[in-house]
Amino acid sequence: MRITVPGGAPEHDPERTDLSDPHFYATGDPHAVWRHYRHKAPVTRLAVPGGRTYVSVTTHAETSTVLRDHARYTSRRGNMLSVLGEQDPAADRMMVASDPPVHGYLRRPVAQALSARELAARRPAVRRMARLLLEPLTGGEPWDLAAAMTAFPMMFTGALMGLPEADWPELTRLTTIAIAPADPSSRDDSGGHQLVSAHHELFDYFAEVAAARTPRQDLIGLLQQLTVADRTIRLDEVIYNCYNVLLGANVTAPHVIATTVSAFLEHPEQYRRLLDGDATVASAVEEGLRWASPATHAMRYATEDTRLGGEPVRAGEAVVAWLGSANRDESVFDEPYRFDVARTPNRHLAFGFGPHYCVGAPLARIALAEFFTEVTELVERFEPAGPVEHLASNFIAGIKHLPVTARLR
Repeated sequence: MRITVPGGAPEHDPERTDLSDPHFYATGDPHAVWRHYRHKAPVTRLAVPGGRTYVSVTTHAETSTVLRDHARYTSRRGNMLSVLGEQDPAADRMMVASDPPVHGYLRRPVAQALSARELAARRPAVRRMARLLLEPLTGGEPWDLAAAMTAFPMMFTGALMGLPEADWPELTRLTTIAIAPADPSSRDDSGGHQLVSAHHELFDYFAEVAAARTPRQDLIGLLQQLTVADRTIRLDEVIYNCYNVLLGANVTAPHVIATTVSAFLEHPEQYRRLLDGDATVASAVEEGLRWASPATHAMRYATEDTRLGGEPVRAGEAVVAWLGSANRDESVFDEPYRFDVARTPNRHLAFGFGPHYCVGAPLARIALAEFFTEVTELVERFEPAGPVEHLASNFIAGIKHLPVTARLR
Protein backbone atom coordinates (compact mmCIF):
# COMPACT_ATOMS: atom_id res chain seq x y z
CA MET A 1 0.00 0.00 0.00
CA ARG A 2 1.40 3.34 -1.01
CA ILE A 3 1.80 5.82 1.84
CA THR A 4 1.24 9.26 0.42
CA VAL A 5 0.78 12.80 1.65
CA PRO A 6 -2.65 13.73 0.31
CA GLY A 7 -2.91 17.14 -1.28
CA GLY A 8 -5.16 18.67 -3.88
CA ALA A 9 -7.66 16.49 -5.71
CA PRO A 10 -7.46 12.77 -4.80
CA GLU A 11 -5.97 10.49 -7.43
CA HIS A 12 -9.09 8.33 -7.20
CA ASP A 13 -12.70 9.47 -6.83
CA PRO A 14 -13.35 8.49 -3.19
CA GLU A 15 -17.07 8.05 -3.77
CA ARG A 16 -16.38 5.51 -6.50
CA THR A 17 -13.47 3.73 -4.86
CA ASP A 18 -14.09 0.21 -3.58
CA LEU A 19 -12.14 0.01 -0.33
CA SER A 20 -12.73 -3.75 -0.26
CA ASP A 21 -10.76 -4.27 -3.49
CA PRO A 22 -7.42 -5.94 -2.59
CA HIS A 23 -5.77 -4.70 -5.78
CA PHE A 24 -6.47 -1.07 -4.86
CA TYR A 25 -3.97 -1.48 -2.02
CA ALA A 26 -1.30 -2.77 -4.38
CA THR A 27 -1.47 0.12 -6.82
CA GLY A 28 -3.82 2.79 -5.43
CA ASP A 29 -3.76 5.50 -2.80
CA PRO A 30 -6.04 4.55 0.12
CA HIS A 31 -4.73 7.29 2.41
CA ALA A 32 -6.24 10.00 0.22
CA VAL A 33 -9.58 8.16 0.21
CA TRP A 34 -9.54 7.64 3.98
CA ARG A 35 -8.72 11.32 4.48
CA HIS A 36 -11.71 12.28 2.35
CA TYR A 37 -14.04 10.18 4.49
CA ARG A 38 -12.50 11.38 7.78
CA HIS A 39 -13.31 14.95 6.77
CA LYS A 40 -16.61 14.45 4.90
CA ALA A 41 -18.27 11.30 6.26
CA PRO A 42 -16.32 9.66 9.11
CA VAL A 43 -19.10 7.16 9.73
CA THR A 44 -20.89 6.15 6.54
CA ARG A 45 -22.27 3.17 4.64
CA LEU A 46 -20.24 1.76 1.78
CA ALA A 47 -20.99 -1.12 -0.56
CA VAL A 48 -18.95 -3.96 -1.99
CA PRO A 49 -19.59 -5.56 -5.40
CA GLY A 50 -22.77 -7.59 -5.17
CA GLY A 51 -24.62 -5.05 -3.07
CA ARG A 52 -23.59 -5.98 0.48
CA THR A 53 -22.94 -2.97 2.68
CA TYR A 54 -20.95 -2.12 5.77
CA VAL A 55 -20.55 0.87 8.05
CA SER A 56 -17.16 2.46 7.37
CA VAL A 57 -15.38 4.16 10.29
CA THR A 58 -12.30 6.31 9.65
CA THR A 59 -11.61 8.39 12.79
CA HIS A 60 -9.47 7.49 15.79
CA ALA A 61 -12.24 8.15 18.33
CA GLU A 62 -14.93 6.06 16.63
CA THR A 63 -12.46 3.29 15.78
CA SER A 64 -11.50 3.12 19.46
CA THR A 65 -15.18 2.94 20.44
CA VAL A 66 -15.88 0.05 18.07
CA LEU A 67 -12.83 -1.92 19.19
CA ARG A 68 -13.44 -1.28 22.89
CA ASP A 69 -17.19 -1.91 23.14
CA HIS A 70 -17.49 -5.66 22.65
CA ALA A 71 -21.07 -5.63 23.99
CA ARG A 72 -22.30 -3.47 21.10
CA TYR A 73 -19.79 -4.62 18.47
CA THR A 74 -19.15 -8.36 18.44
CA SER A 75 -16.13 -10.21 17.01
CA ARG A 76 -17.99 -13.51 16.74
CA ARG A 77 -19.05 -13.11 13.10
CA GLY A 78 -15.67 -12.46 11.52
CA ASN A 79 -13.16 -9.64 11.63
CA MET A 80 -12.13 -9.25 7.96
CA LEU A 81 -13.94 -7.67 5.02
CA SER A 82 -13.20 -10.74 2.94
CA VAL A 83 -15.84 -12.66 4.95
CA LEU A 84 -18.43 -9.86 5.01
CA GLY A 85 -21.91 -11.25 5.57
CA GLU A 86 -20.77 -14.78 6.35
CA GLN A 87 -20.88 -16.72 9.60
CA ASP A 88 -17.46 -17.40 11.09
CA PRO A 89 -16.99 -21.13 11.85
CA ALA A 90 -14.37 -20.15 14.44
CA ALA A 91 -16.89 -18.22 16.57
CA ASP A 92 -16.18 -18.81 20.28
CA ARG A 93 -13.37 -21.20 19.35
CA MET A 94 -10.61 -18.75 18.44
CA MET A 95 -9.35 -15.67 20.30
CA VAL A 96 -9.93 -13.29 17.42
CA ALA A 97 -13.47 -14.61 16.81
CA SER A 98 -14.78 -14.54 20.36
CA ASP A 99 -16.05 -12.01 22.90
CA PRO A 100 -15.58 -11.94 26.68
CA PRO A 101 -15.81 -14.07 28.72
CA VAL A 102 -14.77 -16.82 26.23
CA HIS A 103 -12.14 -14.51 24.77
CA GLY A 104 -10.58 -14.10 28.22
CA TYR A 105 -10.35 -17.84 28.84
CA LEU A 106 -8.43 -18.28 25.59
CA ARG A 107 -6.35 -15.12 25.84
CA ARG A 108 -5.10 -14.78 29.42
CA PRO A 109 -2.63 -17.72 29.57
CA VAL A 110 -1.29 -16.92 26.09
CA ALA A 111 -0.92 -13.24 26.98
CA GLN A 112 1.04 -14.20 30.10
CA ALA A 113 3.36 -16.47 28.10
CA LEU A 114 3.91 -13.69 25.55
CA SER A 115 4.38 -10.89 28.08
CA ALA A 116 7.47 -8.69 27.92
CA ARG A 117 8.66 -10.14 31.25
CA GLU A 118 8.39 -13.74 30.07
CA LEU A 119 10.07 -12.96 26.75
CA ALA A 120 12.94 -10.83 28.08
CA ALA A 121 15.36 -13.75 28.14
CA ARG A 122 14.78 -14.33 24.41
CA ARG A 123 16.08 -10.91 23.34
CA PRO A 124 19.66 -12.12 22.63
CA ALA A 125 18.34 -14.95 20.46
CA VAL A 126 16.11 -12.57 18.49
CA ARG A 127 19.09 -10.25 18.03
CA ARG A 128 21.17 -13.12 16.62
CA MET A 129 18.37 -13.94 14.19
CA ALA A 130 18.26 -10.32 13.04
CA ARG A 131 22.04 -10.33 12.53
CA LEU A 132 21.80 -13.52 10.50
CA LEU A 133 19.04 -12.11 8.28
CA LEU A 134 20.95 -8.88 7.65
CA GLU A 135 24.14 -10.66 6.60
CA PRO A 136 23.43 -10.32 2.83
CA LEU A 137 23.62 -6.53 3.17
CA THR A 138 27.34 -6.77 3.88
CA GLY A 139 28.04 -8.06 0.37
CA GLY A 140 27.11 -4.74 -1.25
CA GLU A 141 24.77 -6.33 -3.79
CA PRO A 142 21.06 -5.41 -4.12
CA TRP A 143 19.01 -7.32 -1.58
CA ASP A 144 15.23 -7.74 -1.43
CA LEU A 145 14.67 -6.79 2.19
CA ALA A 146 10.89 -7.26 2.13
CA ALA A 147 11.09 -10.80 0.73
CA ALA A 148 13.80 -11.74 3.25
CA MET A 149 11.78 -10.40 6.19
CA THR A 150 8.97 -12.90 5.68
CA ALA A 151 11.24 -15.46 7.35
CA PHE A 152 11.85 -13.35 10.46
CA PRO A 153 8.66 -14.03 12.51
CA MET A 154 8.95 -17.81 12.23
CA MET A 155 12.45 -17.64 13.72
CA PHE A 156 10.97 -16.76 17.10
CA THR A 157 7.28 -17.69 16.82
CA GLY A 158 8.11 -21.10 15.37
CA ALA A 159 10.52 -21.69 18.24
CA LEU A 160 7.96 -20.56 20.85
CA MET A 161 5.39 -22.92 19.35
CA GLY A 162 7.87 -25.79 19.17
CA LEU A 163 7.47 -26.19 15.40
CA PRO A 164 10.26 -27.95 13.46
CA GLU A 165 12.52 -25.48 11.66
CA ALA A 166 12.17 -27.48 8.46
CA ASP A 167 8.45 -26.57 8.40
CA TRP A 168 8.91 -22.80 8.81
CA PRO A 169 9.21 -21.80 5.12
CA GLU A 170 6.05 -23.66 4.11
CA LEU A 171 4.09 -22.31 7.08
CA THR A 172 5.20 -18.80 6.12
CA ARG A 173 4.02 -19.35 2.54
CA LEU A 174 0.62 -20.67 3.66
CA THR A 175 -0.02 -17.82 6.11
CA THR A 176 0.84 -15.27 3.41
CA ILE A 177 -1.78 -16.86 1.15
CA ALA A 178 -4.28 -16.74 4.02
CA ILE A 179 -3.95 -12.97 4.46
CA ALA A 180 -3.46 -12.03 0.79
CA PRO A 181 -5.34 -14.59 -1.32
CA ALA A 182 -5.88 -12.09 -4.16
CA ASP A 183 -2.19 -11.32 -4.60
CA PRO A 184 -0.67 -12.84 -7.77
CA SER A 185 1.86 -14.68 -5.61
CA SER A 186 -1.03 -16.59 -4.00
CA ARG A 187 -2.24 -18.14 -7.24
CA ASP A 188 -1.48 -21.69 -8.33
CA ASP A 189 -0.03 -22.77 -11.67
CA SER A 190 -3.45 -22.59 -13.34
CA GLY A 191 -4.03 -19.05 -12.07
CA GLY A 192 -6.57 -20.06 -9.41
CA HIS A 193 -6.70 -18.89 -5.82
CA GLN A 194 -5.06 -21.11 -3.21
CA LEU A 195 -6.91 -19.79 -0.15
CA VAL A 196 -9.04 -22.88 0.50
CA SER A 197 -6.15 -25.29 0.06
CA ALA A 198 -3.91 -23.09 2.25
CA HIS A 199 -6.48 -23.16 5.05
CA HIS A 200 -6.87 -26.93 4.72
CA GLU A 201 -3.11 -27.44 4.87
CA LEU A 202 -2.68 -25.20 7.91
CA PHE A 203 -5.54 -26.79 9.83
CA ASP A 204 -4.44 -30.31 8.90
CA TYR A 205 -0.91 -29.46 10.01
CA PHE A 206 -2.01 -28.19 13.41
CA ALA A 207 -4.49 -31.04 13.81
CA GLU A 208 -1.60 -33.48 13.53
CA VAL A 209 0.59 -31.44 15.87
CA ALA A 210 -2.13 -30.92 18.49
CA ALA A 211 -3.31 -34.54 18.44
CA ALA A 212 0.10 -35.88 19.43
CA ARG A 213 0.05 -37.24 22.97
CA THR A 214 3.63 -36.36 23.83
CA PRO A 215 3.62 -33.61 26.50
CA ARG A 216 4.86 -30.30 25.09
CA GLN A 217 6.74 -27.53 26.89
CA ASP A 218 5.88 -24.80 24.40
CA LEU A 219 3.04 -22.48 23.41
CA ILE A 220 1.04 -25.31 21.84
CA GLY A 221 1.42 -27.30 25.03
CA LEU A 222 0.07 -24.30 26.93
CA LEU A 223 -2.96 -24.14 24.66
CA GLN A 224 -3.60 -27.86 25.16
CA GLN A 225 -3.84 -27.31 28.92
CA LEU A 226 -6.34 -24.42 28.83
CA THR A 227 -9.65 -24.56 30.64
CA VAL A 228 -12.56 -22.85 28.90
CA ALA A 229 -15.61 -22.15 31.08
CA ASP A 230 -14.78 -24.98 33.52
CA ARG A 231 -14.09 -27.56 30.82
CA THR A 232 -10.95 -28.79 29.11
CA ILE A 233 -10.21 -27.11 25.81
CA ARG A 234 -11.27 -29.12 22.74
CA LEU A 235 -8.94 -30.20 19.96
CA ASP A 236 -10.65 -27.95 17.41
CA GLU A 237 -10.10 -24.95 19.70
CA VAL A 238 -6.41 -25.78 20.04
CA ILE A 239 -6.13 -25.96 16.23
CA TYR A 240 -7.94 -22.67 15.67
CA ASN A 241 -5.79 -20.85 18.21
CA CYS A 242 -2.54 -22.27 16.84
CA TYR A 243 -3.66 -20.82 13.52
CA ASN A 244 -4.55 -17.52 15.23
CA VAL A 245 -1.14 -17.16 16.91
CA LEU A 246 0.84 -18.10 13.82
CA LEU A 247 -1.14 -15.82 11.50
CA GLY A 248 -0.88 -12.88 13.89
CA ALA A 249 2.88 -13.25 14.19
CA ASN A 250 3.56 -13.60 10.49
CA VAL A 251 1.58 -10.57 9.34
CA THR A 252 3.03 -7.82 11.55
CA ALA A 253 6.82 -7.74 11.93
CA PRO A 254 7.92 -8.25 8.29
CA HIS A 255 5.64 -5.55 6.92
CA VAL A 256 6.46 -3.04 9.64
CA ILE A 257 10.18 -3.59 8.97
CA ALA A 258 9.85 -3.18 5.20
CA THR A 259 7.61 -0.12 5.49
CA THR A 260 9.90 1.51 8.06
CA VAL A 261 12.99 0.96 5.91
CA SER A 262 11.03 2.36 2.95
CA ALA A 263 10.32 5.45 5.09
CA PHE A 264 14.05 5.73 5.88
CA LEU A 265 14.75 5.69 2.13
CA GLU A 266 12.30 8.56 1.60
CA HIS A 267 13.32 10.44 4.76
CA PRO A 268 17.04 9.75 5.32
CA GLU A 269 17.21 12.60 7.86
CA GLN A 270 14.98 10.51 10.17
CA TYR A 271 17.37 7.58 10.04
CA ARG A 272 20.22 10.00 10.76
CA ARG A 273 18.34 11.21 13.86
CA LEU A 274 18.24 7.62 15.03
CA LEU A 275 21.97 7.12 14.46
CA ASP A 276 22.80 10.42 16.15
CA GLY A 277 20.80 9.58 19.25
CA ASP A 278 18.12 12.23 18.69
CA ALA A 279 15.52 9.45 18.90
CA THR A 280 15.42 6.02 20.52
CA VAL A 281 14.89 2.74 18.75
CA ALA A 282 11.78 2.26 20.89
CA SER A 283 10.18 5.49 19.65
CA ALA A 284 11.20 4.71 16.06
CA VAL A 285 9.50 1.30 16.35
CA GLU A 286 6.28 2.94 17.54
CA GLU A 287 6.37 5.39 14.64
CA GLY A 288 7.07 2.49 12.27
CA LEU A 289 3.99 0.72 13.63
CA ARG A 290 1.84 3.83 13.17
CA TRP A 291 3.26 4.55 9.74
CA ALA A 292 2.82 0.99 8.47
CA SER A 293 -0.49 0.18 10.21
CA PRO A 294 0.01 -3.41 9.01
CA ALA A 295 -3.59 -4.45 9.68
CA THR A 296 -5.62 -1.99 7.61
CA HIS A 297 -8.95 -2.73 9.25
CA ALA A 298 -10.89 -4.64 11.89
CA MET A 299 -14.48 -5.69 11.33
CA ARG A 300 -17.22 -6.10 13.93
CA TYR A 301 -21.01 -6.57 13.86
CA ALA A 302 -23.46 -4.40 15.77
CA THR A 303 -25.43 -6.42 18.31
CA GLU A 304 -28.16 -3.78 18.72
CA ASP A 305 -29.44 -0.57 17.16
CA THR A 306 -27.04 2.16 18.22
CA ARG A 307 -25.39 5.39 17.10
CA LEU A 308 -21.76 5.94 16.19
CA GLY A 309 -20.34 9.38 15.54
CA GLY A 310 -23.91 10.64 15.46
CA GLU A 311 -24.92 8.18 12.72
CA PRO A 312 -27.40 5.31 13.21
CA VAL A 313 -26.06 1.75 13.07
CA ARG A 314 -28.58 -1.08 12.80
CA ALA A 315 -28.38 -4.35 14.71
CA GLY A 316 -26.64 -6.96 12.57
CA GLU A 317 -24.73 -4.48 10.42
CA ALA A 318 -21.05 -4.99 9.76
CA VAL A 319 -18.82 -2.17 11.00
CA VAL A 320 -15.35 -1.78 9.48
CA ALA A 321 -12.89 0.34 11.45
CA TRP A 322 -10.01 1.48 9.26
CA LEU A 323 -6.89 1.35 11.45
CA GLY A 324 -4.73 2.87 8.74
CA SER A 325 -7.02 5.89 8.68
CA ALA A 326 -7.27 6.21 12.47
CA ASN A 327 -3.47 6.33 12.61
CA ARG A 328 -3.49 9.42 10.36
CA ASP A 329 -6.27 11.23 12.22
CA GLU A 330 -5.33 14.92 12.35
CA SER A 331 -7.23 15.40 15.63
CA VAL A 332 -4.90 12.93 17.37
CA PHE A 333 -1.56 13.12 15.54
CA ASP A 334 0.32 16.34 14.89
CA GLU A 335 1.26 16.41 11.20
CA PRO A 336 0.11 12.81 10.70
CA TYR A 337 1.68 12.51 7.25
CA ARG A 338 5.13 13.32 8.61
CA PHE A 339 7.32 10.31 9.49
CA ASP A 340 8.88 11.26 12.84
CA VAL A 341 11.06 8.73 14.67
CA ALA A 342 10.81 10.80 17.88
CA ARG A 343 7.03 11.29 17.77
CA THR A 344 5.45 11.68 21.19
CA PRO A 345 2.76 11.08 22.17
CA ASN A 346 2.01 8.30 19.72
CA ARG A 347 -1.41 6.84 20.45
CA HIS A 348 -1.47 4.59 17.40
CA LEU A 349 -3.89 1.70 16.99
CA ALA A 350 -1.60 -0.59 15.01
CA PHE A 351 -2.14 -3.36 17.58
CA GLY A 352 -5.84 -2.60 17.92
CA PHE A 353 -7.54 -1.45 21.10
CA GLY A 354 -9.71 -2.86 23.89
CA PRO A 355 -10.16 -6.56 24.70
CA HIS A 356 -8.75 -7.67 21.34
CA TYR A 357 -5.54 -5.67 21.65
CA CYS A 358 -2.96 -7.85 19.89
CA VAL A 359 -1.87 -10.65 22.23
CA GLY A 360 1.50 -10.79 20.48
CA ALA A 361 2.25 -7.07 20.80
CA PRO A 362 5.06 -7.52 23.38
CA LEU A 363 6.73 -10.14 21.17
CA ALA A 364 6.41 -7.93 18.08
CA ARG A 365 7.88 -4.93 19.92
CA ILE A 366 10.83 -6.99 21.16
CA ALA A 367 11.48 -8.40 17.69
CA LEU A 368 11.26 -4.98 16.02
CA ALA A 369 13.43 -3.32 18.66
CA GLU A 370 16.16 -5.95 18.43
CA PHE A 371 16.05 -5.87 14.64
CA PHE A 372 16.40 -2.11 14.35
CA THR A 373 19.05 -1.99 17.08
CA GLU A 374 21.07 -4.38 14.92
CA VAL A 375 20.34 -2.27 11.84
CA THR A 376 21.63 0.91 13.48
CA GLU A 377 24.89 -0.81 14.41
CA LEU A 378 25.41 -2.12 10.88
CA VAL A 379 23.95 0.37 8.40
CA GLU A 380 25.06 3.97 7.80
CA ARG A 381 22.51 4.57 5.04
CA PHE A 382 20.01 2.60 2.98
CA GLU A 383 19.76 3.19 -0.76
CA PRO A 384 17.03 2.00 -3.17
CA ALA A 385 18.02 -0.71 -5.63
CA GLY A 386 14.84 -1.36 -7.59
CA PRO A 387 11.08 -0.87 -7.75
CA VAL A 388 8.89 -1.41 -4.69
CA GLU A 389 5.99 -3.85 -5.01
CA HIS A 390 3.02 -3.79 -2.65
CA LEU A 391 0.85 -6.68 -1.53
CA ALA A 392 -2.64 -6.97 -3.00
CA SER A 393 -4.60 -7.26 0.24
CA ASN A 394 -7.37 -5.21 1.83
CA PHE A 395 -6.40 -6.58 5.25
CA ILE A 396 -2.60 -6.33 5.37
CA ALA A 397 -0.72 -3.23 4.28
CA GLY A 398 2.38 -5.00 3.06
CA ILE A 399 5.42 -4.57 0.88
CA LYS A 400 6.43 -7.79 -0.84
CA HIS A 401 9.52 -6.53 -2.71
CA LEU A 402 11.90 -3.80 -1.52
CA PRO A 403 15.33 -4.07 -3.17
CA VAL A 404 17.97 -2.09 -1.26
CA THR A 405 21.70 -1.72 -0.82
CA ALA A 406 23.38 -0.31 2.23
CA ARG A 407 26.43 1.76 3.05
CA LEU A 408 27.81 0.11 6.17
CA ARG A 409 28.98 1.89 9.28
